[in-house]
Amino acid sequence: MGNENGEWIIRGLAEDDPRALRSPQDVAAEVERLGLLPLFAGEVPGLSVEERTPSAWWWSDTADDPWYWREELAASGLVVYGKFFGGRAGFVSLECFPRFANVRRDGYDFDALYEDGKASHRCKRIMDCFESGGELPSYELKRLAGFGKGGEPNFEGTVTRLQMQSYLAIRAFRRRRNAQGREYGWPVAVYTPAECLVSPLLISEAYREDPGLSADMLLRRLESQLPGADRRALSKLIGGA
Repeated sequence: MGNENGEWIIRGLAEDDPRALRSPQDVAAEVERLGLLPLFAGEVPGLSVEERTPSAWWWSDTADDPWYWREELAASGLVVYGKFFGGRAGFVSLECFPRFANVRRDGYDFDALYEDGKASHRCKRIMDCFESGGELPSYELKRLAGFGKGGEPNFEGTVTRLQMQSYLAIRAFRRRRNAQGREYGWPVAVYTPAECLVSPLLISEAYREDPGLSADMLLRRLESQLPGADRRALSKLIGGA
């Protein structure tokens, strides 16, 4: 998605283009094929939901709007969704996520990362809210972790960092409810530890592999599906640099 003269431009396909992804199921299948797929265009041309869907469907406020598909996919359990790519949203397949996590975490579970002084106290405040797993909407997580007015600053940046490191993911999007139980406002992200979406055993087993080898295996998968793609850009996407 680019900004031209103050206007956001979707860099997608024509509606009749046979290459277009036309449903959340199509997106899930593409994530499964590639291993990972950003939501919006980045440094690897063609590797995004934006560039593989009809431009006219975006922000159409219809069932065909890919912006709504991300909500359906996050809740589906078919993929893992979060801000994984340069602080921007995208998808990782269930199959590839253990290796992806090994790369992003450099083989550390969060407690070990914190004990080694490689995670901030703000990150610890947020992860402590999930000691027993579960899920929390962003506004509730912000309150419980002590962010906001009179508390810790930079909630959004801290949550994004934890997603970039693969410790947190977005489980769903839900609207708030008032005292009468009626929904209101825009849907907000519901966060959960990645281990609530992908087998903790598979993630811990991936730690046995050198993170560099995990990155190389993910790179080979992408290169096999995207011949001619820039190797450095693909490596950057995988490593989160």
